[in-house]
Amino acid sequence: MAPLETMSENQKAFAGLFLLIVAVMALLFIAAGTFRYWQAWIFLAFYFVPALAITLYLMVMDPKLLARRMRGGPTAERLTAQKIIMSIVSAGFIALLAVPALDHRFAWSQMPAAVALAGDALMAIGWLVIFVVFRENSFSSATIEIADDQKVVSTGPYAWVRHPMYAGALLMLLGMPVALGSWWGVLVLLAMLPALIWRVFDEEKLLTENLPGYTEYRQKVRFRLIPGVW
Repeated sequence: MAPLETMSENQKAFAGLFLLIVAVMALLFIAAGTFRYWQAWIFLAFYFVPALAITLYLMVMDPKLLARRMRGGPTAERLTAQKIIMSIVSAGFIALLAVPALDHRFAWSQMPAAVALAGDALMAIGWLVIFVVFRENSFSSATIEIADDQKVVSTGPYAWVRHPMYAGALLMLLGMPVALGSWWGVLVLLAMLPALIWRVFDEEKLLTENLPGYTEYRQKVRFRLIPGVW
């Protein structure tokens, strides 16, 4: 593999996705202690095929957004609160994989195959929501920041909730442990929820203070994640 500094943005995107696939497979099958884990193989398809498709779409249609999405994680955040939040979320993401794999190994859960497949469907819906958000909002950065030319987006899914990206991500995160056949894994997501809610509130504070028109948008679109609920 070429040194990172000599790679193009597209090469970096492919390299990052490849390394993620390797890391996720290693975590799942080492923790499970076997390759005979059909839920994990289907999960991998439902997670990485959409991820690759969206990456290819952004390469062609919105390379600036792709570059923004590649700068993510705790170290990419500028604000201390967000560094803490993303550290918790990153640890939670690992646990969402490790706990179900250990669950499979030690048979803690008894989940019907149909329910596990429903988890894959939830992941697919989550990816679809995320794709629609990307298509609607080119400023969907992986970090909490405001670009110089950023404007309030109030069309598409943003006409329904103020944070459709997080709504889609939550659907996908909920689908992950279910798709992997683990009820215990769902508890990991519940443990992550306070950090995710903290991130929503912190982002809204930044946008309200620094993005012209966001206060008016908040008054127009009342709900953050779930229409009619919150």
